[in-house]
Amino acid sequence: MGRFCVFCGIVNGEVETQKILESKNFFVILDNNPKAEMHSLIIPKKHFATFLDLPKELYKECLETTRKAIELISKKTRSRAFNLLLNNLPEAGQVVEHLHLHIIPRKKGDEVNIYY
Repeated sequence: MGRFCVFCGIVNGEVETQKILESKNFFVILDNNPKAEMHSLIIPKKHFATFLDLPKELYKECLETTRKAIELISKKTRSRAFNLLLNNLPEAGQVVEHLHLHIIPRKKGDEVNIYY
């Protein structure tokens, strides 16, 4: 039996979380270990380990969902600054082996360190 994937658990209703946005193939949640206020994750509903595993037909929806999430987060945090961070494979810092894109809102002087 394989390892439990927390993001698949969210999709299957086994793990509770508060989704802040959802599209047909993606959902957005707040990060459990936030680097900043409203640090969020864009996650595909189907299991894909990395960005290169995501089918090309989902690229547009992924980017549109990301943009909508950024607009929502920017409004709530009153900041238009943000980092997008995508770690692919453990060597690059990926902890959960299910594709997820970080949106980290930024403010001047916030002292957020995104460099591991």
